[in-house]
Amino acid sequence: MNRKKFFTISLSTLLIISVLGFTTFYIWSQQTYKASEEMSSYVNLSEIQHEKNWLVFEPDGQPKSGIIFYPGAKVEPEAYSYYAQGLASGGYVVIIPQVNLNFALFDINQANQIMEKFSDITKWFVSGHSLGGVAAASYAYNNLENIEGLILLASYPSNSSDFSETDLPTLSLYAEYDELTTKEKINDTKHLLSSETTFYEVKGGNHAQFGMYGIQKGDGVATISPEEQQNQIIQETLQWLNIFKH
Repeated sequence: MNRKKFFTISLSTLLIISVLGFTTFYIWSQQTYKASEEMSSYVNLSEIQHEKNWLVFEPDGQPKSGIIFYPGAKVEPEAYSYYAQGLASGGYVVIIPQVNLNFALFDINQANQIMEKFSDITKWFVSGHSLGGVAAASYAYNNLENIEGLILLASYPSNSSDFSETDLPTLSLYAEYDELTTKEKINDTKHLLSSETTFYEVKGGNHAQFGMYGIQKGDGVATISPEEQQNQIIQETLQWLNIFKH
């Protein structure tokens, strides 16, 4: 076999492997966690406001500020509707984007589009659950001038998003029985957060109940209900947000 033919065959093989790999990843990425029936009993999904590929939850009166929330990996945005609706009831506009391939890390800068669309809101917080929180932290780190604070649900920044030299107000919510974002991981990454970070542990909670999409593989078993956990994190988030003067 001459070198030219060998080179052609090698390129063809690599192309086939790449296509198969992407196809496999794409199929896997579409096997998502959807909003649970329990969540649907609390929030009427058909009445949620849609703007482009975003879910929008607006308060009754003039909004205090805006919150952009990135979903966890392979979790449908609707699964966070209870939390978003609770924050909206507290006076905040909450916007949850649908992200590319259901991974927020592929769509970090959607926050820019949202802020541009809702330009009447001048103060913004970014937030996210699990891998969505990693994406939110990445956006925050590279856009400190655009945001008021960071809200992490069962999440922590990557090493490339080191806030230790900043004074960014941050709320870190984590759960007692979370076996995916464990308390050990939260403790091991505290050094990446600013000194203006508030930590809150949800006693009896787990990873999946930061949303409402049922059981997640590898997670611990919660000893409180999804509704109880959601109400706790809504209350703690609103309490933390209320320290800001809007």
